[in-house]
Amino acid sequence: MRADRLVAILLMMQTRGRVTAAEVAEELETSVATARRDLEALSTAGVPVYPQPGRGGGWSLVGGARTDLTGLTAGEARALFLLAGPSANALPEVKSALRKLVRALPQPFRTDAAAAADAVVIDPARWGQTDRELPPVVALLQRAVVQRNKVRLRYASKKGEHTERLVDPWGLIDKDAIWYLIAGTENGQRTFRIDRIAEAVLTDETAHRPPDFDLSATWNEVVDELEQRRAATAATVLISERLLPILRNQQGRHCVVDGPIADGRIRVRVTAPTAWMLAQQLAGWGASIEVLDPPEVRTELVRIATELLDRYQQG
Repeated sequence: MRADRLVAILLMMQTRGRVTAAEVAEELETSVATARRDLEALSTAGVPVYPQPGRGGGWSLVGGARTDLTGLTAGEARALFLLAGPSANALPEVKSALRKLVRALPQPFRTDAAAAADAVVIDPARWGQTDRELPPVVALLQRAVVQRNKVRLRYASKKGEHTERLVDPWGLIDKDAIWYLIAGTENGQRTFRIDRIAEAVLTDETAHRPPDFDLSATWNEVVDELEQRRAATAATVLISERLLPILRNQQGRHCVVDGPIADGRIRVRVTAPTAWMLAQQLAGWGASIEVLDPPEVRTELVRIATELLDRYQQG
């Protein structure tokens, strides 16, 4: 029998107390004969279920055995369906699973859970654009992570050079429509951009994943490391209070406000990987921003201004 049907039948029995083969068949959209075989298979496999023949009979869990699902509090049930609900808009499988889970919840929770599942819709497409398509390799990597299979990658560096690597896939991250794979390699943990994977082949080799691996915590560490690299060079600038919100929106966490000065302008610290990149980001502000330091950024701004003058004054 299929594992998903086994779980669904157990949840039905827990919620209703007793079920018949006909009820299982209707709920799971199978034949009565299949439902009966599933119930018998559960019993044969050692699951504590037993049949009660005759009128009003059916199948029950011995001693009221329970799964953990109805251990959810009302708040936990709402939180679960608020989180999972938006995914159902894109994935029919999720929508089907949510319907089954709602039916399996205790009766007092069902209305709130169903409402929570329909409370939020996420539209990933920007105005004027179509939906973002999931990179085809993501499905293969998801399967590799879940099944614990090693994957052979052909990966392109920033310079476009391709190398082959055999990796242990640990988890996938979707950050603003850019996908990343965190994996174990012979040189330790590595992070791969999915759009640089030229080819991925699922192998039969079992992948190793550290028992204490936490994907969320690991990704936070990766982000912190990358942000530190992006903040290698800092510049102190002055900007009007009116324009400060625009600068903060543009620079994000790489913009730290120090406070106002005597003339009313705001002293701000902005960061980037290099002085050249900082100058590029600030040049478009023209005279709206005054760069106080470091000298390297001011020098780069002069160079950019000179290049623009040379190009456009000739015309």
